[in-house]
Amino acid sequence: MIEKDFVTEGLKRTRIDEYLENELERAGYGGMEIQVTPLGTMVVVYAERPGMVIGRGGKTVRSITQNLKTSYGLENPQVEVKEVDIPELNPKIMAHKIAAMLQRGMHFRRVAYTALRRIMGAGAQGVEVTISGKIRGSRSACAKFSDGYIKKCGEPSIRFVRHGFATVQLKPGVLGINVRIMPPDVVLPDKVDILHIEIEEPVVEKSVEVEATPDKMETVESVVEEIVEEAAEESAEVDIIEEAVEEPEEVSEEPETIEEAPIEVSEEPEAETTEEATVEEESEEPEEEKAEAETTEEAPIEDVSEEETKPEDGDESKTQEASKSEETTEKGDKSE
Repeated sequence: MIEKDFVTEGLKRTRIDEYLENELERAGYGGMEIQVTPLGTMVVVYAERPGMVIGRGGKTVRSITQNLKTSYGLENPQVEVKEVDIPELNPKIMAHKIAAMLQRGMHFRRVAYTALRRIMGAGAQGVEVTISGKIRGSRSACAKFSDGYIKKCGEPSIRFVRHGFATVQLKPGVLGINVRIMPPDVVLPDKVDILHIEIEEPVVEKSVEVEATPDKMETVESVVEEIVEEAAEESAEVDIIEEAVEEPEEVSEEPETIEEAPIEVSEEPEAETTEEATVEEESEEPEEEKAEAETTEEAPIEDVSEEETKPEDGDESKTQEASKSEETTEKGDKSE
């Protein structure tokens, strides 16, 4: 019958799951999926540390595939290993971690609350941890620790809530750890989103005008401040232009003074030349006086000689011409 086929298939899956859980407990086993294809059976294994699942040189994977083929009757099994993205949201991994902490001797309350904080910190909507067994004494008890929002009944609890179970052997007895986690990306059917619709009121302009008056005042003040700043900038620019215009005038005046200076320098040599000319004239005047004195002294001598010798008229004309030539030479010297 078809029902028997479903049951036998379910039993096969649970047996494979238990086998992989025992083999890959140290690797952080997080579950598996079986996909039947025409080429064979694909077994996807999720683990926290995929390197330990593969083993050195793929030794562990080859041994697992061989056992799945011989012991569990899978046709051409192919094992694929995938790493768990967020281990805190995987209930099987967290259940094994709680069991490991309890086996090291930690108190069950401390272990439970530590697991709750880690799971909720990873972004889960809700979590519930149940520890049952001889936790307090010789009698068995059950302790539940929950946080957040989690579904416990109905279809959402079956479809969306993830389950994880682990056991640990202690001196008083065996403890069972059950972990239920609600992932953060679950959208429940009873979730209602309230949409806020914006209603347009007819009298919107008045309210807008009343609300906008302070803004307008602020804009007017800002415009006035901008105008004042522009005026100050323009006045500063005008002052700079005036200073720039005055500076070239001062610069143009300086060359005139520089040009006048050589003129004064040139006048000083003229003064020196005039002084030299006056000195030369003064020196020439005594020479003229001496020449006149000599002529006056020579005149009586000539008279005496004329009286004694009584030269001819030709000699007198010659002496006159000589005196005239001397006078012309003296005048030329003076003019020079």
